Order: sequence, then structure tokens, then C-alpha cells
Amino acid sequence: MATPSQWIQGARPRTLPNAIAPVVAGVGAALHYGDVSWWKSVLALAVAVAFIIGVNFANDYSDGVRGTDDDRVGPMRLVGSGAASPKAVKTAAFLCFGIGAVCGLVLAIATAWWLVLVGAICIAGAWFYTGGKRPYGYAGWGEVAVFTFFGLVAVLGTQYVSSGRVDWVGLACAVGIGAISSSVLVVNNLRDIPSDTESGKITLAVRLGDARTRTLFAILLATPLAMSVVLAFATPWALLGLVTFPLLWQAHTPVRTGAAGPGLIPSIGTTGKAMLAWAVVTAVTLALT
Repeated sequence: MATPSQWIQGARPRTLPNAIAPVVAGVGAALHYGDVSWWKSVLALAVAVAFIIGVNFANDYSDGVRGTDDDRVGPMRLVGSGAASPKAVKTAAFLCFGIGAVCGLVLAIATAWWLVLVGAICIAGAWFYTGGKRPYGYAGWGEVAVFTFFGLVAVLGTQYVSSGRVDWVGLACAVGIGAISSSVLVVNNLRDIPSDTESGKITLAVRLGDARTRTLFAILLATPLAMSVVLAFATPWALLGLVTFPLLWQAHTPVRTGAAGPGLIPSIGTTGKAMLAWAVVTAVTLALT
């Protein structure tokens, strides 16, 4: 039986910025034009956190039963390491999805019923990333899904439930967050190119190859900085988002210098910190102007 510490590691806490940052950015975009419903914003955060932990457990389960994690470098894998049974990890995944669904249902009742459909699509997207007979994460679509769900849907969804509207400011925030969130998966898959190739998991990194994946990572890291420039048309103070450049540069260093395998792990955590920093700085500048 896995210990509490192993379950925490299996939940992959380093990915939590991918859930927190879009909500922060969405609330900032909402505050730029008026007041927000704070209890809805808190529920949106609960949905995002529950879903990302759920998808992490779901990936652990699906990759584990397929044998993809048998020889994997990186965070603790509960099923692959044998620390927890596949059934237990699958149950944990659906428990998290259930918590997110309940919070999402409350938001839908208070805001708009069509949000139930959005939530159902998000849960399906989370499960079939590595689950099912033909997981799309094994066909190179993982980064697109992350950009869509943890960028566009999470940021614009938060802005909508918090203020009842979406606009170009929210869209710019969504593009910035979606790009850097996708970059976390890119560097993760860059690290795993050898093991994924051997196991038949054809990620985007496997398709592009090492060199082009490193170039893609750089482009995605630069995108939020470009969005800071775009958001300057809403308020010049949005240019303060550029102060996150040193952190983004630090995240890029292992990739830029040719690190591989475990040498890329620091880049994952630093990218997450950079994403959260950009979201906070951008949200504050939008909220106060």
C-alpha cells in the first residue's frame, strides 16, 4: 500500500501551477472591467485543482497498466512502481473528477447550464488523454489538449463565471497561460523521448524529434511575454509581465544547453513557477487598472 507521501508525489504537485495560474489570470481579466463573484472564482479554482490531480492519477493508471511507466525517469509513478494497485489509482482519479464535477455543477446551476457540457468534455479529455483504446496523448495531441483545457477553457471559463463575460483581454491571458502550460508538457515529453519511443507512445516530442522539440519549447516560453505586449493596449502596466523573463530564461537553460533525461527535471518546476508568476503579475496589473 502506498504511503501518504507517495500518494502526494503521485498527484504530481509540481503541476498545480497549471491549475492555479489560469484561474488567477481569469479573475484578473474579469476584474479589469468590474467586480467579480468571489465565491464562483473559488469554485472555479476547486474545479481546476481537482481536475489536474485527477488527470495526473488517470495518466498514472493508464500508463502504468500499459507498461509505459516501467522504465520512466521523473516523478513517482504509483502503478508503474508497484506502490499502489491500478484499481486504487483509478479510483483516486475518478474521485477527483467527481469532486471537480460537483463544484462545476454548482457553478453551472448558478451561471449557465451549458457549462455542464463543458465540464463533461473536460473530464472526457482528461481520461482519454492516456486512457481508452486509442488515447490521443499517444498520438501527439497532448499539447493541443493542454492549451485548450488549461489555457482557453480554464482562463475564459473563470472570467465568464466570475463576471458573466469574456473579452479579448481574457483571450490574451488564455493564450499566454495555455502556451506556457503546454511548454511544461513539452519539456516533460522531451525528457521521455527515449522511453516513449521504446514503449510506442508517439508524443509530439517523439514526432518532432529532439532538436525541434527544444525549439518549440522556446517559442511557447516566449508567448506569454508577447501577450504582455498585446495586453499593453488594455493597460501599459501589463508590460510588468516582462519581469518574468529571468525566470523563463532559467526554465529554458537546461533545454537550451542540451540537457537530457533527469537533467531536464528542474526545467519543469521552474516553468511552473514562471507561469504562476506571470499569471499573478498580469492579474494584479489588470485588476488595478
